[in-house]
Amino acid sequence: MKVAIYPGSFDPITFGHIDIVERAASLFDQVVIGVAESKSKNPLFSTDERLDLINEVFSGNSKIRAIGYSKKLTVDLARENNAIAIIRGLRAVADFEYEFQLATMNRSLAPDIESIFFTPKDTLIYVSSSLVKEIAQFGGDVSRFVPSHIEKALNSKFS
Repeated sequence: MKVAIYPGSFDPITFGHIDIVERAASLFDQVVIGVAESKSKNPLFSTDERLDLINEVFSGNSKIRAIGYSKKLTVDLARENNAIAIIRGLRAVADFEYEFQLATMNRSLAPDIESIFFTPKDTLIYVSSSLVKEIAQFGGDVSRFVPSHIEKALNSKFS
């Protein structure tokens, strides 16, 4: 079975993330979404809340599952899940330098695990969790960027 890990904070998951997960699921037998605790990023949603939001998105797809993790390297998470690849998203040229450095370090630590980059479809290339949270914080409409249950969760956090 070919397994890929898609690590990130997903605070919250957006249509851009969902696009990447669904396309990865067409190439792999299983995609494991690794939800990093990310305390240093001061997440709006707890790890459990993010897992619940993600699991609701993919509830009908047995090829996709989400797990939380902290205090471990992504390559170790990949090994624990028998993954052969780490999925990363690239939105813009600005992402490339950091992602290239990360992929090179991961290859150094785990040469048997490939890093594979996806770009979201062009209509979602500019969407980020940070921007979605900022829009929601000021009462803006985020329905084009996240599923309705996540929009409701955002509105609840900021009401």
